[in-house]
Formats: sequence, structure tokens, C-alpha cells
Amino acid sequence: MKVVRIENLSLEEKKVLMHLRNNAFPVQFGHTAFEEFDLYLDSLIEVKHYLLKDENQIGGWAFTFFRDQEVWFSIMINNQIQGKGNGTKLIEELKRNNFNLNGWVIDHENDIMQNGEAYKSPLLFYIKNGFSVYENTRIENEKIKAVKINWTNK
Repeated sequence: MKVVRIENLSLEEKKVLMHLRNNAFPVQFGHTAFEEFDLYLDSLIEVKHYLLKDENQIGGWAFTFFRDQEVWFSIMINNQIQGKGNGTKLIEELKRNNFNLNGWVIDHENDIMQNGEAYKSPLLFYIKNGFSVYENTRIENEKIKAVKINWTNK
């Protein structure tokens, strides 16, 4: 699989990515209507998309965007191809194109996925990939309980 960087997603890519996001994150992050997902994408500032592709199939998606004077990111991998270096491949591409990355990471396993299974925290994955954890910087609301992570090019 290779990483392809794009700025504008096609309608078909958006549909695939909505499905990927709904299956990769806890159920409370899901979008039931495509229009809702499209509005979410339109709300992002200075967004850049990174698709993990094999032929015509999308197996992963990462994107960066600008918020609160910082570059933030999100990443998701199809559950069937996790644990094979694909997430690291996407992270490395984000690092090549940014000097600093920020994200929120769910650091517990209390959330449920769309398939009914418990959401597994990816915190150790990010630590393994060189991110620092800011234990005292947290977000907690009805959708998410998470800790801030950061990677800086040293």
C-alpha cells in the first residue's frame, strides 16, 4: 500500500472515508448521514488528506488541519489491516510534511465500536512512534475523554 497526499477528496472517496471513520472510531463519532460527514470535512481549516491506497482500495486515511494556532491530525486504519505497519507508514508521511503534530487520543477502553466491540486505545502506538503524552492536557465531554499528544521534529 502506498500513501497518496491530496487536498480535495472526490465524492466516492468521501463515501469510503465516512465508512472507514465510522468503523475505526467509537460509535459516538459516527456520522449517520453523508451530509453531516461532508459538513464536518468542510469545517476543517487548511486540511490535507493522506490516503493509504492499494490499487483502487483505500485502507487508511490521515489528515492534518489547523486549529488553535497548531497543526492537528487524525488517523484511521481499516481494522483488517492494522498491526502491519500501515499506521506507522501514514504517521511517517505526516511527519515528513509537518514540523509539529497534535492530537487527542482516547486513553481508556470504555468506548464501544460500531460492531459492538470495545475500542482499543492507540496510545501505545503513538508513544512507539515518537509522540509525547501531555497527561495534564485533557478533553472531556459527552463525545470524548482523551489526552493530548504531540510530536515535534527535533
